[in-house]
Amino acid sequence: MLNRRTLLGMLVASAFGAVGLWSTATSAVELVTAEQTEFDRQVFEAALAEGVPVLIDIHASWCLTCAQQQAVLDLLYTMRPEFRAIKIFSVDYDTQKDIMRTFGATSRATLIAFKNGAETGRVVFDARPSVIQALLDSAI
Repeated sequence: MLNRRTLLGMLVASAFGAVGLWSTATSAVELVTAEQTEFDRQVFEAALAEGVPVLIDIHASWCLTCAQQQAVLDLLYTMRPEFRAIKIFSVDYDTQKDIMRTFGATSRATLIAFKNGAETGRVVFDARPSVIQALLDSAI
């Protein structure tokens, strides 16, 4: 049966094929989920102070681009174990507008990377694997 997750996986697989990365991902036996923590200001600031690489994921449950970004993150976490050191904080687009404003974000499907306490880049409404991989690379 074709469900949303399967369809997204197929879309991401075709995107990886387009950039020549899919052959690496297919060797993985099991997909690693990019675990996310609900945003907490104190935990976020502590992670930055400790030098932990951080990714802010501003998403909405109904957003297709957000789901595509999550599928790409899952595949990248499977392919590149070093990305698993990145702590992902989840910010809900519909209920956490105040947090979005602190990051200068105005849109859902926004990923913001931090390294050594400073922002290294952001991706807005883009689910291309190569773009998200470059963003994650900037955080490690």
